[in-house]
Amino acid sequence: MAAIASLQAIHLKSGRRGSIRCGIAEPSGEPAPVGQKTRYNDGLAERVFMGLFARKMDKFGGSKKKNEIKEKGVWDYDYESFVEVSKRVMQGRSRTQQQEVVREVLLSMLPPGAPEQFRKLFPPTKWAAEFNAALTVPFFHWLVGPSQVIEVEVDGVKQRSGVRIKKCRYLENSGCVGMCVNMCKIPTQDFFTNEFGLPLTMNPNFDDMSCEMIYGQTPPAFEDDPATKQPCLADICSIANPSSPICPKLQA
Repeated sequence: MAAIASLQAIHLKSGRRGSIRCGIAEPSGEPAPVGQKTRYNDGLAERVFMGLFARKMDKFGGSKKKNEIKEKGVWDYDYESFVEVSKRVMQGRSRTQQQEVVREVLLSMLPPGAPEQFRKLFPPTKWAAEFNAALTVPFFHWLVGPSQVIEVEVDGVKQRSGVRIKKCRYLENSGCVGMCVNMCKIPTQDFFTNEFGLPLTMNPNFDDMSCEMIYGQTPPAFEDDPATKQPCLADICSIANPSSPICPKLQA
């Protein structure tokens, strides 16, 4: 948990205004309407996170020729290049292989024994679910954009363990249903549920690009999840197959 605490400290030092508005450069301070790409002003903390994750992911990219490989530094990545790395990881891999890459990257970002420590500190209780929901808002804003804690119902109990992402930055920039599900939703759910022992369900809305995260709620099986039956976003996805009723990356 020392790693999580240190990452939180970076956010706090980056300034309160940035943590509230999530670096959005739009005059309204809110995500741009659907169909328009939101502009962000990423600060020091955001660039550090992008670089750390992208460098880890880049090791699995595998599309570059050996004589073209030059290891990038943390500061050489921005959000667009982070998304491009994700696309390279997706290419030539089945959905389960994509999910396994993300799992390996997440584990590599943590110190040894971190999942076991998390399980001890945060057993699957209402308090743990609400605490992690509150932590998600500042900790993940660089990845998904602005979000807020909301009240949800888990097993008949109302609790503030939900997070509503207003317009997911990752989906907005990738434009790919398969990347959303295989590189974010499923591996994140599995990581919290199976590695950390705290159930998590993520419900992306592909119409307005929002997403709801529910800590404490066990995610459905892949075949029962509505998100896994979505067609491509043909208007914005560069690799879309408009004739397929389901995104091909969800079928492989």
